[in-house]
Amino acid sequence: MDNARFFDHLQQGCQALKVGLSEDVPSKLLRLMQELLKWNAKVNLTAITAPEEVLEKHFLDSLAVLPEVEGAASLLDLGAGAGFPGLPLKLARPELAVTLVDAVGKKVGFLKAAIAALGLKQARGLHARAEGKPEAEGIPRAEVLIARAFMDLPGWLELAPAYLLPEGRVVAMLGKAWPEAELRARASERGLRLVSARQYQLPFSGAERQVAVFSKA
Repeated sequence: MDNARFFDHLQQGCQALKVGLSEDVPSKLLRLMQELLKWNAKVNLTAITAPEEVLEKHFLDSLAVLPEVEGAASLLDLGAGAGFPGLPLKLARPELAVTLVDAVGKKVGFLKAAIAALGLKQARGLHARAEGKPEAEGIPRAEVLIARAFMDLPGWLELAPAYLLPEGRVVAMLGKAWPEAELRARASERGLRLVSARQYQLPFSGAERQVAVFSKA
């Protein structure tokens, strides 16, 4: 995938998802992909290695949830892995303070290298295991808690509230869509309420996704 094709696909994908990016963001996303693929050749960060798939299944899938994080000052990405969705969201919204947490040292090493290579301010990778005790773990609370493929939804709704600032929100990125009644029930069991649930498709593969937002009841 040459640079022109990357920029063209990114533009098409963002238009399909109704996501707006400032003009300096595409080149930064390209740099992030280059860093990811370079590291992945030596360290197993992601099973997705084809540039077209990285663009859609990592970058565009991350950017698709921008509406759910708009207006927040801080974001905590638990189980960040190779930085998704946290790094693309940070690139798209530079004013957002982002902490990316993972329990695997080599992945945190990549996160720190990517943050440095991209010159990101108010962004950091943190090597920690999130078990619901933020002070002991050294993990800061945030206005938005987000995770993608970190754990199943019930487990996520059990864990995430411990890391929320007052009036914060929990964002769950899901594959197969959950019925809203079930989302409400699962939230209620954990002292949360469902704020919104939105389904969308990835623009090239048509893969189905759902993003659900919860707040403390």
